[in-house]
Amino acid sequence: MKIVSPSVLSLDFSEMKTQLKRVEVAGAKWLHFDVMDGHFVPNISFGPGILKQVDHVSDLLMDVHLMISDPVQYFDAFIDAGADAITIHAECFDDVMDGIAAVKDLKKRGVKAGITLKPGTDISLIVPYLKHVDIVLVMSVEPGFGGQAFMPEMLERIKEVDAFRQSNNYEYLISVDGGINDETGIRARSAGADILVAGSYVFSDDIEKAVISLL
Repeated sequence: MKIVSPSVLSLDFSEMKTQLKRVEVAGAKWLHFDVMDGHFVPNISFGPGILKQVDHVSDLLMDVHLMISDPVQYFDAFIDAGADAITIHAECFDDVMDGIAAVKDLKKRGVKAGITLKPGTDISLIVPYLKHVDIVLVMSVEPGFGGQAFMPEMLERIKEVDAFRQSNNYEYLISVDGGINDETGIRARSAGADILVAGSYVFSDDIEKAVISLL
């Protein structure tokens, strides 16, 4: 499966309707929302209000990545605003059973549930989640800021997540976010990625050409 999920973090909001229509016509199926609280990561982005506005003008799947310390507290707000998928960080939960309960809660509400890690966190932390989730997001940069360079060592993590999927017949999609462009996108797909999240690469130049190159 090949999905492109342009990151709204790099969207020019003065041209929102036009740019959203351009990514859709070019073949993007999802839109990615990097939600940051200034606590879990050292940056602040946007909340459910922006998601609601975008959801009003786009029919694409709304893919929300919560880089916040207490994600469960905000499930209602983002689901009410139009989230179709919500990915949370395993590092936010002291007890893995609380994290799994959060994943199950999302799925019970009809929302796709994802799990992710910071690049420096050991992959073992997400293994208990893999049988429960719909998406595994591999961060190929340190979460918090757009425009960073792809970390090539994360290709091994993509391969590991894909190996877990194949050996256990799991059905989650593998998403990759950070430094994605035409070259790194090919490498990520070769390692097993299904979804490519790209912000500055998609919105900085020729939107249609960028989306098509990632497909």
